[in-house]
Amino acid sequence: MTDGLPATQDDRRLWLIQALLDEHEQYAQVRIPESIDDQRALLRALLNVRPPQPVSDDFLAVQDAYLKERTREKGVTRLEDLTPLQEHLYLWRGDITTLAVDGIVNAANSQMLGCFAPNHGCIDNAIHTFAGVQLRLECAEQMAVQGHEERTGSAKITKGYNLPASHVLHTVGPIVGYRVTPRDQASLASCYRSCLELAARNGLHSLAFCCISTGEFHYPNDQAARIAVDVVRSYLQQTDSPMEVVFNVFKPVDYAIYRDLLVER
Repeated sequence: MTDGLPATQDDRRLWLIQALLDEHEQYAQVRIPESIDDQRALLRALLNVRPPQPVSDDFLAVQDAYLKERTREKGVTRLEDLTPLQEHLYLWRGDITTLAVDGIVNAANSQMLGCFAPNHGCIDNAIHTFAGVQLRLECAEQMAVQGHEERTGSAKITKGYNLPASHVLHTVGPIVGYRVTPRDQASLASCYRSCLELAARNGLHSLAFCCISTGEFHYPNDQAARIAVDVVRSYLQQTDSPMEVVFNVFKPVDYAIYRDLLVER
């Protein structure tokens, strides 16, 4: 790291918080808390609300060192640590930001810039937080070129930056109203198919899916899982693809649903 920059996690965290506070005059009265947990929450919140704008090389050096060490502290899971339930198909319950595969799938919104809600519990927030500010910048660049919001069911690919995963595939799932419609079903299937096709075009050999649309977008967990498994199975069979696919879940209910689907045949 550049001479003069902090070398410990505590010092890096404080340095980053102060750098982010210094970006805006309205943060002048914000006081940095004493506890590590509160400092981590403040740092994450500041990263979450920060718009996609350039940062200094020093900031990136400190941020990258800090995030990589945070991931190491949490523990990294690799594909070879997992046992497939079927050929090429895996089920894993854990934090997708600690999974070392070629690509992880992010359940994004149509702006494709990540979650701006401070410390929100969605996967979009977690992925952008632990990838670093570079991810929002790359997403913003892609969206500026595109010139319009992302279509539901499509996907984009970016680098993974400070994540163990080499790439992130961002897809916008359907938002379910009072019932699931045929259009919702088709859109969700398109999310999975688009990610698989995009991963293949970019030479990815392993891909981890989150539970697209089941959280804030209200798609029923069991129906969404059935579509996910059916689409992935069909794609692998029809294309004779050797891609290794991980179904990543966080809640026990989703683990039970996917396990039943993957062991029923």
